[in-house]
Amino acid sequence: MKKVTLYSGDPCPYCAAAKALLKTKNVEIEEFDIWKDPTKAKEMIQRTNGAKTIPQIFVGEHHVGGNEQLQDANRSGELDKLLSS
Repeated sequence: MKKVTLYSGDPCPYCAAAKALLKTKNVEIEEFDIWKDPTKAKEMIQRTNGAKTIPQIFVGEHHVGGNEQLQDANRSGELDKLLSS
């Protein structure tokens, strides 16, 4: 299963929802709090081509997007495909 990278902050209900979903998939989550680590904020903006909202989620090197896109990918079955490929 691929590693998931989650750029987040606290408090953030959307980040919490994304983490809760990912935990049901039993995946390893590498989480970076962009409010505590400005270098990770810059990294996130660069990796997402300018996205500044959190969370920003990557499965491997694939940019899923935010929580809404993650939830949509889960409903469509795309998330499971991304995690297993």
